[in-house]
This record gives sequence, C-alpha cells and structure tokens, in this order.
Amino acid sequence: MSSTPFDLAAYCQRIGYSGTHAVSLASLNAIVSAHAHTIAFENIDVLLGRRIAVDAASLQQKLIYDRRGGYCFEQNGLLLLALKHFGFSATPISARVRIGFERTDIPPLTHLLLRVDIDDEIWLVDVGVGSLTPTAAIRFVLNIEQPSPHETRRILCENTRYFHQAKLGDSWVDVCELTLSPMPNIDIEVANWYTSTHPNSHFTEHLIVARAQADGARLTLHDNLFKIRDATGNAHEQIITSKAVLREVLATRFDLTFDASSIKALPELW
Repeated sequence: MSSTPFDLAAYCQRIGYSGTHAVSLASLNAIVSAHAHTIAFENIDVLLGRRIAVDAASLQQKLIYDRRGGYCFEQNGLLLLALKHFGFSATPISARVRIGFERTDIPPLTHLLLRVDIDDEIWLVDVGVGSLTPTAAIRFVLNIEQPSPHETRRILCENTRYFHQAKLGDSWVDVCELTLSPMPNIDIEVANWYTSTHPNSHFTEHLIVARAQADGARLTLHDNLFKIRDATGNAHEQIITSKAVLREVLATRFDLTFDASSIKALPELW
C-alpha cells in the first residue's frame, strides 16, 4: 500500500467540485458526476507503449496535475483514493466488461469498479467504462430501473451472475458482469498489466477516448471515428482524416493536450 499522501484539494479543483464533504448519497453523486464530466476516458499511453502505473503518486500526477485521462484502473483508482479521503466506505471490486460481447462469451476479469456502502445500502460507482460510464451511483438492487443523468440503468441476476445494464433506446445492453468480490492490489496490478500490454487486449489495438457531458450528450472517439450522441440518442459522426485533426479533436472536445511528437508516434489507426 502506497504511503503517498492524497491531495484532495487538487482533486476537487481538477474536477470542479466545490460541494460538501459530507458522506451522503447526494455528495457521492455530485463527485461522480463532476469526475465523469471532466476527466476523459482514454488509452493513449497504451498505444504509445508507455507503462500504465496505478500507484497513488502516478495516478495523481497523470490525471490531476498533468490533466490527462485514463482507463478503469486509473479512473476508478483515483476515485477510490478521493472517496476514502472524503470519508466514504469504498471498496474496489472486479468485473468483466461485456460491451460488445454475447452472453456465451467469457471476457477477461479485467475491469475495476467501486462498491460504496452508505447507511447499510450498497451503491456501485464506475467512472471508467468508456462510452457507457455511469454519471451517478447505481443502487445494488435487482430488477429496478434507475434513471440517471444519462442512460437508465438496472442490475440483473441470472443464474447467480450479476449484470449491470444500460438502456439504449428500447433495448437493454450489458455493460459489465459483477463479481462483488474485492479486487486486491495485486490483482489490480496483474489485470492492469494484461489490459495495457497483451496483444489481444482491446486497448492495445484501438484508440478509445470518451467523455460524458453535463447536457446528457456523450463524446466518443474510436480509432478515426468521432461521434457525438445527444441526450435523445441522435448521433453525429466525423471521420478523423489526419493526425493534425486528431490532435485538435482531443484538445477541443476531450480537453486532452498533446505535443505534436506524441500524436505523431501514435499508430496509423485509420
């Protein structure tokens, strides 16, 4: 366990949070919303061959001081540190991301999200699942539709397996399969290493950037396809035709600033 102190004031400034530090569902939702709207989900360092470090010092340096984004181990790792310093009872738990998978598929157990206990109720928070990142806490109760600032959510249990789903239009889509098992630091390290280095990992093969907006819209970038999906589900798409355009989109749409040499070093994903 790292002894690096956590700079809660810098975190709050980074996400633009100036609310209460009370341990309550209202403050939890406000923190999750501010984080999801501010810090972009992205895997650019993976594509640049840089090590993804998940210790407290590295998470703060990259996501707070360097104003970068990250994927689940970074995003939820940083949020975990923050919630604990706010005084919440928060535990990292493991899951399988199921976006794009059939139920017969078994994706790797390489997703990290958080369990937060408030007044004897379990809430799930996850600011690191890309284009379907929840922007509010999800109560761990079965078969009840839960509206959120973005998509409606629900938790199902099928044959002792728990599924977090999001409603897109009239259809329910699996987001992840929960284990409710705590994910210790060593398991986080192993899963993070696999996710950031294995040749079959989605993150080593594709550019993935996403960010939720306060108006209910979502911004996503997958390789050379930039998409804006508004609160009604309507989508506007733009094909990224050059690395100069990519650099501009990252800066203006995702608040991610890179020097020209870093962008030049990215694979030609289009």
